[in-house]
Amino acid sequence: MLGQMMSAPLLISSLIDHAERYHAATEVYSVNTGGGAETTSWGQVAQNARKLASALTGLGLDPQDRCGTIAWNNRRHLEIYFGAAGGGFVCHTINPRLFPEQLVYIINHADDQVLFIDKTFVPLVASVRDQLTNLKHVVLMEGRDDEAAGQIEGLLFYDDLIADGDADYQWPKLDEETASSLCYTSGTTGNPKGVLYSHRSTVLHSFAVNLADSIGFSAMDVVLPVVPMFHVNAWGAPYACAMVGARMVMPGPGLDGPSLVGLIDGQKVTIALGVPTIWLGLLGEAKKAGSTLDSLKKTVVGGSACPPSMITAFREKYGVETIHAWGMTEMSPIGSINQPLAKHMSLPEADLHKLRENQGRPPFGVELQIVDDEGNPLPHDGKSQGDLVVRGYWILDSYFRSTTEDTLERGWFNTGDVATMDADGYLTIRDRSKDIIKSGGEWISSVELENIAIAHDMLSDAAVIGARHPKWDERPVLVAVKAEGHDPSEEDVLAIFEDKIAKWQIPDRVVFTDVLPRNATGKVLKRNLRDDFGDILMG
Repeated sequence: MLGQMMSAPLLISSLIDHAERYHAATEVYSVNTGGGAETTSWGQVAQNARKLASALTGLGLDPQDRCGTIAWNNRRHLEIYFGAAGGGFVCHTINPRLFPEQLVYIINHADDQVLFIDKTFVPLVASVRDQLTNLKHVVLMEGRDDEAAGQIEGLLFYDDLIADGDADYQWPKLDEETASSLCYTSGTTGNPKGVLYSHRSTVLHSFAVNLADSIGFSAMDVVLPVVPMFHVNAWGAPYACAMVGARMVMPGPGLDGPSLVGLIDGQKVTIALGVPTIWLGLLGEAKKAGSTLDSLKKTVVGGSACPPSMITAFREKYGVETIHAWGMTEMSPIGSINQPLAKHMSLPEADLHKLRENQGRPPFGVELQIVDDEGNPLPHDGKSQGDLVVRGYWILDSYFRSTTEDTLERGWFNTGDVATMDADGYLTIRDRSKDIIKSGGEWISSVELENIAIAHDMLSDAAVIGARHPKWDERPVLVAVKAEGHDPSEEDVLAIFEDKIAKWQIPDRVVFTDVLPRNATGKVLKRNLRDDFGDILMG
């Protein structure tokens, strides 16, 4: 016997319809790439999204054709999110920080038929246009611009395109399993891989984001997604904000500390999302400018491990709750969110703060497991350390243009992280499996060492690698960036670790550098550091 309830497919178009129907006047503030800013609304975003879907059909695109974007967080990009997917096409966000060769590979591998670009990226796209053999149209996300048109033959203009669109366009009735968007991994090993999301997975992920036990956007919030829209769809924030009608502040290309402090204070932002490197710049500027970040209630930190010192700074200096999150492109990306349980409210304050430093618990829809080298489950005792595997409603089944057999192990996706989990499901990422240091048969977490180093005022940034050692196989080496106004010696830095970890875990050496190499999503390129310093202990 079946239940006698209405049924409708879970579609991205239903999210923007809801935002228009019940939150049409709610503002969307956008910093424009070409300069200046504008205030629009969810109602206008919805109307332009329909016009865009109509216009894409008019360009001759077939259902499920990929529509690439190389763009910052702005109003037009938001409209493309809903217009492309809602119209039955696939919104393919592309990271502009990748090498040109990787961009060409991704665009051709995805078989993008149209490419939307911000003006910043006109020279980049012009330099590789002849290598994009299947691309039919390039659209500048501005009004008509003769200078840009002179650089890319046949360039179209977004404002002209939607002006010819149909504001009364009716969204197609799609199967909820239809592909909606495509993101590629950062390609730290080999070519980037595509992750193809569905309408169903995206809507379910939006529900999970909006749980009170998760990030919990609401119609009372002003949300600043500092995480770029080309990084796992801005962690799903645009879809989740449409679901609840939250006011959005789109920061455009200016992700520096002064710009972000100005937006938070000027637009009364209540929730902001970004990676740790972004928040380091924000905290530094807030201190310099004397801002108290009065409106800000929560920051969501993900992308890489959040240093405990950053959580402390937000809490003690600004009264801001920091929500530590973990996920991956392959996971849409939310895998766990650090929120306390009722029983934790009676903990001493120091213990409660300590609890907030790990990666948190999985929301409904995600299942996590720790396994040994043979794939056998390990106890959730907070101590047993192994490979982290995951499955769930918004976890990939296979990479774009590959097969499940190439991707999953016994029905689980191996994240490549080494972790522990306690009985309540709290996850602690100890390291990436390729970064954890194996010294004399014991494991040393590079993340733990980095958190200790970064917490000290003498250093502004730090990374730890496993360097080859003639006796112990590997030993930790700290690569550090000195903080402005400080000139510590190697001995000064090594002294930071005393009484904080076991003596045998203290790094053997400290190497100073001006800046740490990072990939397109802001993660430290440890393979580069290993190339440079991997033999430093062998002499």
